[in-house]
Amino acid sequence: MSEALPRTSHRELQFDNGTAIGMSHLWVGGQYCTILTAAGIVGCGIYDMETPAEFDQAIAIAKGTPTNPLVEPEDLYDAKIVDCTPKAQKYGIEIGMTGREAVELMLKAVPSVS
Repeated sequence: MSEALPRTSHRELQFDNGTAIGMSHLWVGGQYCTILTAAGIVGCGIYDMETPAEFDQAIAIAKGTPTNPLVEPEDLYDAKIVDCTPKAQKYGIEIGMTGREAVELMLKAVPSVS
């Protein structure tokens, strides 16, 4: 019997306001993707909003569909934000904006880390 290993990848992504880390994770029957900034995360709908809100974290999520899943971090660029934590809202992130717009706001929210 052959065991299928999950796949994970990460890479630097360039934006107007700086650099973020894009991540993709796939396993048999599932996947999720994330763009990680110094201020928070723009990710797919796998993320729960209650816990990060409790910890005052900035999280904004977009949602794919079974026929058009969000698999790679670049898939988040044009995806619409469907939910976000109060901290993300403080950065100006709003439901309906694109993932790229949300990342740019997160990159502007925190000065560069040296």
